[in-house]
Amino acid sequence: MDKNTSRPKILVGCTGSVASVKVPQLLDALTKLPFEPEVQLVTTKNSRHFFDIQSLSCPVYTDEDEWEGWRQMNDPVLHIELRRWADLMVIAPLDANTLAKIANGLCDNLLTCIVRAWDFRRPLLFAPAMNTCMWDHPLTGQQVEVMKSLGYYEIPCIRKKLACGDTGMGAMAEVATVVTAVKNTIEKSQQTYFPDELLD
Repeated sequence: MDKNTSRPKILVGCTGSVASVKVPQLLDALTKLPFEPEVQLVTTKNSRHFFDIQSLSCPVYTDEDEWEGWRQMNDPVLHIELRRWADLMVIAPLDANTLAKIANGLCDNLLTCIVRAWDFRRPLLFAPAMNTCMWDHPLTGQQVEVMKSLGYYEIPCIRKKLACGDTGMGAMAEVATVVTAVKNTIEKSQQTYFPDELLD
């Protein structure tokens, strides 16, 4: 993180899980962290089914923004600009489809392009969320391990009664858990790059 920037920059990604209903709550909680981070949101098309994009107070990006903002050579490329901007990215929720895309290197929308272009010197956290049977599918475990092997940090899902009526593992971690993971990661990063003697 840039020691000349007092406010960490958090890029939130959300995908087409019903857990995206919690995105407004997550954004609100992140903006209230003690170090007053700057927060921006990247959405997939399906994620926007679960909340009102107009009700959010932070900047929000869609796939359309990627293409509408580019007209000619040397114009800024949005997925690169957002990657450069962010000190940390957290994908919450990460649905089964986008998990599979990222684990296999696919990048067919704004969110997955950011991840494919990610600077591995910066933290990337992900909070899986899906139906229990999808979570229990053998490919899911393999794909989560691929993510972790790349250095991405998993915020584990939890067991509860899901929106579909099934009960079991696969629900996104509670918002407070996601926020704590982000807070701890930022604080750890600040200590890594700026030891106490430099912060005094």
